[in-house]
Amino acid sequence: METLPLKFLLKLLDFPDYRASLSRSFRGFKGKYEICQDLGRDGLVDYTREVAAVKITPPGRAILAMESSRLPISDTEGRVLQKIAKSNGIAPGKIAIQIDGRALKVAKRDAILQMFREKGLISVETQIKRANAEVWLTPRGLECLQQLSAYFQSWRKSSPTTISPASNQPSDVEILYTIRKLDKQLGTENYLPIFHLRQKLQPPLSRTELDRALYRLERNNQIELSTLQEVRFYTPNQIDAGIPQDIGGPLFFIMMN
Repeated sequence: METLPLKFLLKLLDFPDYRASLSRSFRGFKGKYEICQDLGRDGLVDYTREVAAVKITPPGRAILAMESSRLPISDTEGRVLQKIAKSNGIAPGKIAIQIDGRALKVAKRDAILQMFREKGLISVETQIKRANAEVWLTPRGLECLQQLSAYFQSWRKSSPTTISPASNQPSDVEILYTIRKLDKQLGTENYLPIFHLRQKLQPPLSRTELDRALYRLERNNQIELSTLQEVRFYTPNQIDAGIPQDIGGPLFFIMMN
């Protein structure tokens, strides 16, 4: 895992129930919204959300195509749905409707949008709530940190070169997390080709440094390295990114234990 996302997760451990205010508790934390969203996509954190945009669905358009006397929604609801239909995605705050000379109240608008959503008349895009947002560790995020802590304790006892806090280079813990994340993103089903990891970590690591780190992880029984059998599926450059062996083909796949 990269340094800032890891720090973000670790910071949540300091709060009750691992839940904190994103704006107050992470004040000055660079890229906190982007990091929060990335960790959310990985299922490691969750956060309070708000509707970013709404878009009409085919069932919603079908209702608008009906005769006005047969509409299964009220006149106000119909006007809101028409407003949504005129855009390719509109923020709720931009749905301006006048009812008896007065703007539609926010609470009423939100209730209508919720009803539309439940009936499948609109689709909704959400984002992190910008005002008073909260973020918290998910069970999966807590489990990930517990696993990293266990790995750290194990490696700290077995190898003084496992981690170097003063260095900008990724630690073994971060390399392990990067392998896990790439495998998930690329769908390699625990057979991650080494060239993907090289593209991610070289630089800051040199080729030799990454090779040593992979051997170290294998010695600690955290990963396994295996050779390539079907070369026709990969380019020569991708194959060359493996770790050469004195006998047989290069080590090419990384498998998490």
